[in-house]
Amino acid sequence: MLNHYIRETIQERNSMLCVGLDTDPVKIPPYLLKQDNPIYRFNRAIIDSTHDLVAAYKPNLAFYEALGLEGWAVLKQTLDYIPEGILKIGDAKRGDIGSTAIKYAKALFDLGFDVVTVNPYLGWDSIGPFVHDQEKGVFVLCLTSNPSAQDFQYRMVEGKPFYQRVAEKVLEWNSNENCGLVVGATHPEELLKIRETAQNLPFLIPGIGAQGGDLESTISGGTDGHGEMAIVNSSRGIIYASSGEDFADAARNEALKLKDAMNSLRLKKKEQSE
Repeated sequence: MLNHYIRETIQERNSMLCVGLDTDPVKIPPYLLKQDNPIYRFNRAIIDSTHDLVAAYKPNLAFYEALGLEGWAVLKQTLDYIPEGILKIGDAKRGDIGSTAIKYAKALFDLGFDVVTVNPYLGWDSIGPFVHDQEKGVFVLCLTSNPSAQDFQYRMVEGKPFYQRVAEKVLEWNSNENCGLVVGATHPEELLKIRETAQNLPFLIPGIGAQGGDLESTISGGTDGHGEMAIVNSSRGIIYASSGEDFADAARNEALKLKDAMNSLRLKKKEQSE
């Protein structure tokens, strides 16, 4: 089952770090643009320099879809290059019903993703096609890290905020143990409340680094009682650590610092709970 695989991956790799491959042609080192297939060259160099430090990579599909057919080819090349034993998370935020949802699920899993992000607004009809296979699954948007999350996600529904209702519903949907939640690091108090509700679900936690999320509160509130079951994403802070020819080495340095900091905080939490 996917959630068991996520726990095993965190344990075996001693890491909860996810590197977001949100690769933008206008941000990669300019010298790469003079070479063939620059986006793939960039991604490959990032993977080569960080693969021993991470639990997951997370391409955001928008950055590849915007490049047309070439982008889809680069995305496939990138997924194929990621070593075995590392989670491949498709940040797609899909949300539709019926045959459309079935086709979205087939397209993304056939491409090579282990798990994809989905939007729960349409209910179970939009989630079901993604969780039939116990080896594949979803991270359901629960409380996102953007400021306008306030517009809907904090609305009260029968005495509880909407994001809390989403967490409760995903627990019901988790019969195949392949559902998790997306919870932003920029909401530390809410992150802790959601973890109290969904004690064993894996969390995908964006918002560290460029978006301002605090790492200590993220690890304290976002991990389970064993200091596990959270995948903490950093994109821009790692892959764009340098705009020069040393970009891969700079990315490794940032990834190593973040991994070590997370592991130190995980150990602290574990010691406090014993």
